[in-house]
Amino acid sequence: MNPDSLSMTDQRDLVKNQEVNASDLASACYRQIERLNPILNAFITVLPKREEELPSNGSTPLYGLPLAVKDLYDTKGIRTTGGSKFFADRVPTEDAYVIQKIRKAGAQIIGKTNTHEIALGVTNNNPHFGACKNPWDITRTPGGSSGGSAVAVATGMAMAALGTDTGGSIRIPAALCGVVGLKPTYGRVSLRGILPLSWNLDHPGPITRKVEDAALMLQVMSGYDEMDPTSIKTLPGDYSSHLRDTMKERKVALAVGDFIEEVTDSEILQAVREAARVLEDQGATIIELNADFLREAALANSLMTQADGAAFHRDRLKEHPDWFGADVRQRLETGAGFSSTDYALARRTQAEVKRRCEILFDEYDALLLPTTPIPAPVLEGENAVERARQLTRFTAPFNLTGLPALSVPCGFTKEGLPIGLQIASRSWNESGVLRVGYAFQDATPWHKMKPAIAQ
Repeated sequence: MNPDSLSMTDQRDLVKNQEVNASDLASACYRQIERLNPILNAFITVLPKREEELPSNGSTPLYGLPLAVKDLYDTKGIRTTGGSKFFADRVPTEDAYVIQKIRKAGAQIIGKTNTHEIALGVTNNNPHFGACKNPWDITRTPGGSSGGSAVAVATGMAMAALGTDTGGSIRIPAALCGVVGLKPTYGRVSLRGILPLSWNLDHPGPITRKVEDAALMLQVMSGYDEMDPTSIKTLPGDYSSHLRDTMKERKVALAVGDFIEEVTDSEILQAVREAARVLEDQGATIIELNADFLREAALANSLMTQADGAAFHRDRLKEHPDWFGADVRQRLETGAGFSSTDYALARRTQAEVKRRCEILFDEYDALLLPTTPIPAPVLEGENAVERARQLTRFTAPFNLTGLPALSVPCGFTKEGLPIGLQIASRSWNESGVLRVGYAFQDATPWHKMKPAIAQ
């Protein structure tokens, strides 16, 4: 059995049918952790291997599957650091709501993954727990803040992982590490028990090897939580049954204009255009659309992220500013300095761009654009604040609007670094972005590629 050729559903069914033991799946991940984590630093905490076997004939959606969890999610009896000195020894007494759901679904949690400090950054160069490194080139950043989760999935240290996304923190590391990352609609997945960065912009979501695995994870993670004030009651989604629907009669916009083209690496632009051609060959109608209106959305999201983060960490910033890393402290202090007028104007931009997107997606089924404008930058000597501004450029607008967005691998640069294609759509249309992502995945080999270090 080649695990990389099988979806999580396939592997779960092998365990359920007793063709493979759940412990075998976990053992394969633990072997990768033992071999690679000292090099890549994907995990802050690795949990002891569970020795007891799961009961046979299990029917839960994640039955026996080994998963990793970003170290922002509360896990009962297991330290949850947030990548921060403030929470280095914190041990929650209750699981986050999403953790409760994945445990009930039969998953094995094998560890807590490295994150940019308090999730406020995209390099994952953590001053307290060490830098996480990109498996395609260990001199480069894996992206963040869910960098550890993306590295774990890309290298087989976990079959899937949980991340969070406030300005791109699931999709950016997914793109830079060559895996799949999904940010659901705001309110689709509960935030209860997850360390906040921005109450208004945080989104939990999965990082996986394949699009169908992201659909499976979302099926488990999503659902109304009456104890979470951000959770929105909607009809349950069905994310898997229409993955293989045809692209015929699908109308897909390809983002163009100065906002996209003035800063994007030419190899990335070419890869995204080629992805559009692949979807066109499958029957989709591709129409170029000027996306310059997203520029203000990216700026407003950055302002709100920093202001909201400063509000949540107000007392910590006042009492122990030296406990924060330099880049995080700088961004929190910037956030604390914004005026109420600044924030009100950002919220007005939020309302305006939301409406522009509603109008756009009344006409189009999906929007294609790069996940990031550049491939993975080097870790050494990088300016984390500038990298955040640069790497979140195309992802942040969909946090501000709360729309679902998916990053899928769509090629490599000449230096062998992964490129991500981002697919966005209207609110609650996760099935639509997953369907487009699956159609592209099914027609291309990119999701089958693994970094040499993981072989």
